[in-house]
Amino acid sequence: MEFLFFIGLLCIGVIFGTLNERRHFQRLRDDEAALSHILQTNLKRIPEPHSDLQEGAIMVSGNVVVALDFFKIIVARLKSIIGGSLRSYESVLERARREAIVRMLKEADAVGATAVHNIRIEFSTIGGQNPQHPGGSEILAFGTAVKARNA
Repeated sequence: MEFLFFIGLLCIGVIFGTLNERRHFQRLRDDEAALSHILQTNLKRIPEPHSDLQEGAIMVSGNVVVALDFFKIIVARLKSIIGGSLRSYESVLERARREAIVRMLKEADAVGATAVHNIRIEFSTIGGQNPQHPGGSEILAFGTAVKARNA
């Protein structure tokens, strides 16, 4: 009986987790579309056609801390027995990376920036009982926001 209860809880967790993940991906797509007017590059220097058109450099950043949920940990541990890529972790990290970039772009948009250059992404693990199984991850996206001279 307890086993069926555990399986039922596991199924409920997977269903609600999947729905939440889909809603988050949709919100990210909407936010990315709304911020698509901001030019984004990972170049250290402003690209030549735009270099004389921009001013007012300011550093912007977006930060996200993501905890690994219980159900993804169970799936990942089962998958590690068989081998292969851990898609459950991949989706968590993709959502975190995209969320950090969106937050950085929202900060740039708030200061009136038309472009963000030299975008960098840093990743670190936090918590957990040992380095093999971290409790969560932090993703930091940062870059240099600039405004168009005529803006």
